[in-house]
Amino acid sequence: MRQIPVDTTGATVMVAQPPQLKIRDKKTGQVAVDNESGSNLMTVDVLFVMNGNAEVITVTVAEPDISGELAMGTPVALTGLVARPWENEFNGQKRHGISFRAVAVTSLAKAG
Repeated sequence: MRQIPVDTTGATVMVAQPPQLKIRDKKTGQVAVDNESGSNLMTVDVLFVMNGNAEVITVTVAEPDISGELAMGTPVALTGLVARPWENEFNGQKRHGISFRAVAVTSLAKAG
């Protein structure tokens, strides 16, 4: 599978939606797990601002690799962020997009 490294240098990234369990199968409620570690996967919606453009992206990360309190508006660092193009066919309709995966999501908020 193709992976494209994403350079976050110079970007402002903050939590738009706190972490939630990633559901693999909506019908059964089965939670998605990391193939290597077996940990539950989480999704975090972040506001990614760079060069005057802002976009909300959903980033997948293993649950143990989320550190700090990730409330809405919390500035975060995305370690090892990659983009993965995907395509599938469901009921005769082709769909495609880009998914984002990070090695870690870390709060940059000062403890106080």
